[in-house]
Amino acid sequence: MVMQLPEKGRPWAELEPEMQAMRGHDLDWKHGRHGAFVWYANDELEHVLRESFGMFLVENGLGVKAFPSIGRMENEVLAIVRSLLGGDEETAGIFTSGGTESIFQGITAMREWARKERPDVRQPEIVAPHSAHPALNKAAHLLGMEVRRVPVGADYRADPAAIAAAIGPETVGLYASAPSYSLGMVDPIPELGAIAAERGLWLHVDACVGGILAPFVREVGYEVPPFDFSVPGVASISADLHKSGYAAKPASTVTFRTRAHREFARYTFDDWPSGIYSSLTFTGTRPGGAIAAAWAALNFLGREGYREIAAASMRAKARIIAGLSVIDGLRVHGAPPLYAFAYGVEGVDMGAVAVQMIGRGWYSGRTTDPDGIHVMATPVHEPSADEYVAAVAACIDAVRRGAGGEVKAASYT
Repeated sequence: MVMQLPEKGRPWAELEPEMQAMRGHDLDWKHGRHGAFVWYANDELEHVLRESFGMFLVENGLGVKAFPSIGRMENEVLAIVRSLLGGDEETAGIFTSGGTESIFQGITAMREWARKERPDVRQPEIVAPHSAHPALNKAAHLLGMEVRRVPVGADYRADPAAIAAAIGPETVGLYASAPSYSLGMVDPIPELGAIAAERGLWLHVDACVGGILAPFVREVGYEVPPFDFSVPGVASISADLHKSGYAAKPASTVTFRTRAHREFARYTFDDWPSGIYSSLTFTGTRPGGAIAAAWAALNFLGREGYREIAAASMRAKARIIAGLSVIDGLRVHGAPPLYAFAYGVEGVDMGAVAVQMIGRGWYSGRTTDPDGIHVMATPVHEPSADEYVAAVAACIDAVRRGAGGEVKAASYT
């Protein structure tokens, strides 16, 4: 399609209805018809996010000296995240644009740390379970590193023995998930932390999906395996604010055990006409609105609000799984402790089921190993749980009866 900028502008009164019409076939995220991409709690919080983001729409997070309000809010957000992740006064974080940047900055710090601590290493390598998020490989590719993925255990979690066996002379770090994106499994972080400490390695924990809300899931009575800085050996943790923190996009964090660890993520350059350039983020300009909205979300909800979201998310998960359990041959993959989970049906192509679900207006995330559909349960999924289960049952029945539909390779796009 060839598109050119119009010669004359158009009034908002004309643009707004056209844009609203464009949304006609978008994901119905307010009614729980999504398995991923959207973390929506309620209209009240959405209003706070819109207002706070708009209030700082033009401010640039790169210029905190020009906008000290942004600097204050960023520091307070990072301090709150630090406390949620079991950090102390030595723990330090970075506000980023999302999980991919958080993981990238964590791996950047790992590489720079290794250059100082392990100068003998020529091709730095990271050992990770097969369940690790692709952002790890993306970061390694851009940073000139290698990733060695090893099979997970029978419980779909990282296998500490397999991880330890895969460590070689070029290994500088380990990677674990809390939880893994696809199946919602929390890897055995204490065991991996012990390996990292014993072998002198950097352990990064990808808690993008669970890091902010997991402490509150624990507070409302569920058992959550240890994954944070209370675990010896953990060097850095990525945790998204715009996922389980229910903030506006783009907002994430990467937190380091000490300020010295964080400094390895810094890039400094001075050979240009404007003096010293020094940055802890990959991006330059950062939307001040995202920082403001994250601050507003944390303060609007408070601990009580996050406990309510955690409880509702876990109720939604339980209600969906209870409904699905009556479907012949269906099982949840593993025993995911948080609100993310995946399920499959023996002898049924779940890709074909996903196609049927999309046809009924339900977006379904895919897993391929094992074959399944994954769900990120949020409060909005609780009232729609029964409707979702009925749709799944109907789609599975249709596939069993030979219903067609183009099944493309599973993709996260």
